[in-house]
Amino acid sequence: MINTANPRLWLACLPIVGLLTLLLISISQFGEDAAGGPIQIALISAGMIAAGIGVLNGIEWKDLEATAGHFCGLVIVPILLLLCIGGLVAVWIASGVIPTLIVLGAGFLHPAAFYIGVLVFCSVISLSCGSAWTTAATIGVAMIAIADASGLSLAITAGAIISGAYFGDKLSPLSDTTNLASGLAGVDLFIHIRYLLTTTTPAYVLALIAFLILGLNGAGDIDTSQVNSLKQELKEHFHISLILLLPVGVLLALALLRIPPLIVVFLSILVAVFVGLTFQPYQTADNIQGRIVDYWRFAATGFALENGSPAAEKLLSRGGMSSMMTTIWLIISAMFFSAMMERSGCLGRILSSLLNLMRGDRTIFLGAGATALLSNVVAADQYLSVVLSTRMYANEVHERGFRPEMLSRTAEDFGTVTSALVPWNTCGAFMAATLGVATLQYAPFCLFNIASPFIASLLIILGKAIRRQ
Repeated sequence: MINTANPRLWLACLPIVGLLTLLLISISQFGEDAAGGPIQIALISAGMIAAGIGVLNGIEWKDLEATAGHFCGLVIVPILLLLCIGGLVAVWIASGVIPTLIVLGAGFLHPAAFYIGVLVFCSVISLSCGSAWTTAATIGVAMIAIADASGLSLAITAGAIISGAYFGDKLSPLSDTTNLASGLAGVDLFIHIRYLLTTTTPAYVLALIAFLILGLNGAGDIDTSQVNSLKQELKEHFHISLILLLPVGVLLALALLRIPPLIVVFLSILVAVFVGLTFQPYQTADNIQGRIVDYWRFAATGFALENGSPAAEKLLSRGGMSSMMTTIWLIISAMFFSAMMERSGCLGRILSSLLNLMRGDRTIFLGAGATALLSNVVAADQYLSVVLSTRMYANEVHERGFRPEMLSRTAEDFGTVTSALVPWNTCGAFMAATLGVATLQYAPFCLFNIASPFIASLLIILGKAIRRQ
């Protein structure tokens, strides 16, 4: 490919202005349904604006198309993972894994400490497997079901799930973003993790306190009869046993062995099918061939609870690869916009202008943080956010005499954790689709994700936790 063009700054900003305008219109007109199509149209339209700027600057359309194909190719594995996670949710419900997690979790978590319990539970699981997505799609789905049956806030519950999931994703040595940030910055993985604790620990403590207060304030409104009724109904429809947690154990064990996530999720689906066929009475066919076909259908189009109460049917009729298609549509649209911004030179022009504003030594890290945030909004992908915020500033950080872990920590503090707060980002779209709560509803309660960049900014401004060569 030829070198990217270098448009004027005002022209480079035009696609972003167009995107923000279209997004505001989409959200104001369609509300929670905006991610079901209107946001995708906004992203594609803004991408076409960026493509038009590229054409005006001499880039051929076939080059722009090639870049779009390349960018979409970057997310083919995450898209396949999304499809498998959709199948995982349905099969885990049908085989009794998630019903067992709901029954055990409802008995274990005290109503007044529910939110903080969810935060800690998801933190431990995410630290173990290194994946926020896997944590949300498994334990998170069960916690949402308990909250719904108990009359608790789904938005706050989703915020606690995501806070815990990204705490683990940020610190786990098994996490892809943790390895990516440290690798790109040239830092030893465990030095990177230890240095992350300076910002992650206070952010997590603040989240613990906040979720404890939210739980105590809402404890008087909890209807325990509904959750008890749900537990009893689940026991009538499913065989509940600790043996049904075998797929969870397999998933965590394979993750600890650092098996690729796509393989881990696929194998966990197979184990769940075996467990369901062996122990679960909930079947629609009398012979083994028909029962296998049932699970095949569940993985493809989702599980639907039949002959249950309306509340139970609503909670457990979900999942399936088809449930992820809107999210995949959103991801492809976001990658098209990102590709056009990159290839047209608009993104590079904006980021280079930001770099020119950073005269003070420590402002380089505020700039890297701003780049990570901007990339999550514009590039709409967590990995691109981490890549851009480290790749662009590595040489400058070295020349100014700072240790590279300063840069890798900044990429995680501003990039990794904020990706789930953007509705059209791959992470935000996934969390909304998986948990069934709109991004703009849960975002104010992702307290750990919000606190992390603020604490990091404060330490940078105050000159604290600064490491020089």
